Amino acid sequence: MSWISAIIKERWFLMTLLLVNILGTIYGYIWYYYQLIETPWYFLPFVPDSPTASLFFVFVLIGFLLKQQNGLFEALAAASLFKYGIWAVGMNIGGAFIGTPLNIVNYMLIFSHLGMAVQGLLYAPFYRIKMWHACAAALWLFHNEIVDYVFGMMPRYPVLAPYQEIIGYLTFWLSVLSVVLVWRMRKS
Repeated sequence: MSWISAIIKERWFLMTLLLVNILGTIYGYIWYYYQLIETPWYFLPFVPDSPTASLFFVFVLIGFLLKQQNGLFEALAAASLFKYGIWAVGMNIGGAFIGTPLNIVNYMLIFSHLGMAVQGLLYAPFYRIKMWHACAAALWLFHNEIVDYVFGMMPRYPVLAPYQEIIGYLTFWLSVLSVVLVWRMRKS
């Protein structure tokens, strides 16, 4: 396991991950385009969940490259990457379970979001997260739940629309799990 720790701290690896996350962030905001043009301006920061999570991680990677870590961005990135990574995997598999066959886009979303969840936790032992950073990340995630499931701004999965209440409930607990997991895995 120490060889993994050595590789993920290498500059070439950080730069590769930075490029992948910049491209993924751009693609993610484009993916949300049609939903964003219909979104009231005051909800805009909270609608594109996955690309915002990867944007937080872009700042974390830049911090690692510059040797200037920021615990707040690390907490926001790790918790949101894990949450939205697992959430998107679950939504795509849930859609298939309901009866919509998986296609190439679904597989791309599953594997890219699984990668998001893994990368957020991969660096957790190096994060310098303080209690207030974790609380701020929790506040961000829980506020996002309200915007998504109370005000109806959640990402659109029409096949799963009849299950929004249970999805909202499970997503709340996924937020709790994400913050607790990142807090437990951080550098103490």
